[in-house]
Amino acid sequence: MPELSLLLPMLAALLLIGAFAGVVGGLLGVGGGIVLVPAFFYAFGALGYGGGQLMQVCVATSMATIVVTSLRSVSSHNKKGAVDWTVLWTWGPTLAIAAAIGTFTASRVSSTTLQAVFGVLAGLAGLWMAFGRDSWRLGDQMPGQPVRSLLAGAVGFFSAMMGIGGGTFGVPLMTLYAMPIHRAVATASGFGVVIAVPAVLGFLLLPVAEAPPWTLGAINLPAFLVVIGTTLMTTPLGVRLAHAMNPRPLKRAFALFLTLVALNMLRKVLGW
Repeated sequence: MPELSLLLPMLAALLLIGAFAGVVGGLLGVGGGIVLVPAFFYAFGALGYGGGQLMQVCVATSMATIVVTSLRSVSSHNKKGAVDWTVLWTWGPTLAIAAAIGTFTASRVSSTTLQAVFGVLAGLAGLWMAFGRDSWRLGDQMPGQPVRSLLAGAVGFFSAMMGIGGGTFGVPLMTLYAMPIHRAVATASGFGVVIAVPAVLGFLLLPVAEAPPWTLGAINLPAFLVVIGTTLMTTPLGVRLAHAMNPRPLKRAFALFLTLVALNMLRKVLGW
């Protein structure tokens, strides 16, 4: 077991990380997982835990928090009438099936492979946040079949592999089809629930060797409980900010942060 002198600073760090993730998830609709996965990875590493499945623990624990925070976020957005339930219901089944497949895939690959997937896709998401234009369009309305299933499948699959909510990919995707940004953020918070539930069920059945203490399946319970306590308090704040301000300046700052995190993850993959 790690010494108390090491655990206490990490506890404080996780509390701050959870608070930040909650605000970001509510404000930008990206889901706190884009912050939590690398944070868990570095926190567990600092505590001396490694092993070939450490990234699976980080992804799984992040997904467990997303179940709770996304429910809180979609409820808050729904009170403002911002959720597009038609999109959520029509995309939901494919998102859930793809998330289950993504979870199965994540359980079969190495921790290094998951780090590479996270680094590449998080880097692309950061570039989109920094340079994407609100005027860019793929269509004037949300697509029908078969395009809808292809897009929903990609969002669900890669979100589950990365341990993130559907907002990181879902928000830009919906805005490309002319959905207003606030409505896209609200609807994407519902994507997180649909993706995270089957992912968590799958990760609970995944045995992990050399896991940190108190890990159930691949989900680390202490990290989940510490982070969820703060995200539950700060997610509604992020939602209120989303409806009260232009998120573009903060989005660009977060894009820089996300790109640096992704590059550092890829640096570790390459052994630099």
